[in-house]
Amino acid sequence: MSDQQVRQPWVVGVSGASGTPYAASVIRGLLAAGEAVDLVVSRAARLTILDETGISFRDAHWRKDLAAWTGVEDLSGVRHWAAGDFAAGPSSGSYPAKGMLVVPATTGAVAGIALGLSKDLLQRAASVTLKERRPLVVCVRETPLDGVTLKHLVELDAQGAVVLPASPGFYAGGSTARELVDFVAGRVLDAVGVRHALYRRWEGELGGAVKAPGRAG
Repeated sequence: MSDQQVRQPWVVGVSGASGTPYAASVIRGLLAAGEAVDLVVSRAARLTILDETGISFRDAHWRKDLAAWTGVEDLSGVRHWAAGDFAAGPSSGSYPAKGMLVVPATTGAVAGIALGLSKDLLQRAASVTLKERRPLVVCVRETPLDGVTLKHLVELDAQGAVVLPASPGFYAGGSTARELVDFVAGRVLDAVGVRHALYRRWEGELGGAVKAPGRAG
């Protein structure tokens, strides 16, 4: 296989924080852009997915469950790794990943990554991403934030990660939950240079959201 043919995925880590629709939108955006995805879903995230969507996420049926969760039928670009698999590709720096997106990130995941604890594959893959100087985006979904978590976020920033709170912007004209979710997912993809059309970009014109097609003005 030539260098041009080597698969280089984005690792998407889904932790147990509320906000699993953000992860689904990021996955849809990556696949729509023709990017390969390596998926790591923590044990806690499986419970959150079930609670927020009614969909079970099972290792043995991950393709079926992922299709139901994301609404994407063609998952040929996705590879799934079990959260407890420390022999998985993303656990090694020699694995040719482009970088990693942790969406959403719990405060526990933030702490584990900042401190290099590697309690599961998600944390280990994030630590590998940092040590290899690859892009790492941590989309923290918690409020309010206490001082300990803020220190961990500052530490992640110091190590080169992008700390991106799940904070939707309303200037894009989002009026539905899906549009606000897509805004955050779009900002995650912006942080690593993946092109998408998930939200309307700011163009320097006040009232642009109101004037957008399909909206009253």
